[in-house]
Amino acid sequence: MDIEKIYKESEAYLEGHFLLSGGMHSQFYLQSAKVLEDPSLAEKLANALAKEIKKSKIKIDTVCAPAIGGIVAGFVLAKALGARSIFTERVDGKMTLRRGFEVKKGENILICEDIITTGGSALESANSLKEYGVNIVGFAALANRGFCKREGSDLPQNKICKLPKDLPFFALGDFTFEVYSPKDCPLCAKGSEAIKPGSRAT
Repeated sequence: MDIEKIYKESEAYLEGHFLLSGGMHSQFYLQSAKVLEDPSLAEKLANALAKEIKKSKIKIDTVCAPAIGGIVAGFVLAKALGARSIFTERVDGKMTLRRGFEVKKGENILICEDIITTGGSALESANSLKEYGVNIVGFAALANRGFCKREGSDLPQNKICKLPKDLPFFALGDFTFEVYSPKDCPLCAKGSEAIKPGSRAT
């Protein structure tokens, strides 16, 4: 599956000057909501991702997504895996399980995002659930920004990746365009101002 082609055809591969959720800047941005607005395409992607995950033989009871960007991806992946779908959300800056969702001690949970950049939000979600004694069995996303090592990829793990090395990470493909710290950003040097098109305002 050519995930880059799918993002471009969905007008979800944006070019400009963007502030990413981890604080880095980039000339490109992946707007997964434009891909996931088509239910049939979302289902197709989820089925392909589920096929890769099932090869690992990991037992998954529940798929949990960090709100808000991962909710749709998490829901369609849970359907494809025959699992339950829940999500966490930030309350006063802390990722929290709300809205009547409950998890049990020993429950096997896969964390799902739309895009994994450094994996920070996914890790926050995982850590919030660990307080209940669940088993985090892995991480998944439609696409990988190329900093974290996914199953089946030859790309090495970058030092800025926050996902634990002892758990598998599944995604449909890698995007490897350049990112910059604000002080080293060539777009900023030209006087351009980064915009934040994603789900987090800060």
